[in-house]
Amino acid sequence: MNHSPNCPTCRGIKRRHFLGIIPGALSLAILSAPQPALAEKTATTFVLSCIDFRFIEAERYFLSLKNLSNKYDLVALAGASLALSGIPHQADAQAFWDQLELSYRLHHIQKVIILDHQDCAIYADKIDPELSENPEREQEVHTEYLSRAYWEIRDRYPDLNIELYFVTLNAEVKPISPIPKG
Repeated sequence: MNHSPNCPTCRGIKRRHFLGIIPGALSLAILSAPQPALAEKTATTFVLSCIDFRFIEAERYFLSLKNLSNKYDLVALAGASLALSGIPHQADAQAFWDQLELSYRLHHIQKVIILDHQDCAIYADKIDPELSENPEREQEVHTEYLSRAYWEIRDRYPDLNIELYFVTLNAEVKPISPIPKG
């Protein structure tokens, strides 16, 4: 079917298509607008999260609720707490320790926050492919690795506060208590 540029149907489609793009384009422009660097010279917190893009906004929102916006150093490694065990690569653990040391020394952080999440592909790949099918067991396994990370950090940096969290697929951020050292 061939319509002329003055065809009301074609104009309507173009207009509707254009109007549908505007909110997304405005959001992108607002979210991607560069912000000036803060004059603040120190961060208060070091945050370790997974690289999974599905959780970035939930984690940012959670950190803002904790009054940490623009006050933290961020490292993202596949598996978050799992990376401290050298999984999937030992280099990930070394990268974490190097970045934590720099954050501690240069930014004088007082706290470490680790954010693991539900349905993590690295946990499925390296620990158990069916892990996410049993939410209770999944949280238990994450609690084990978060606890290992907690005690390793505590041993190296006894003066730092350490908070552990498990983020669900529906963006609930659950605090995790470390398993006592045994």
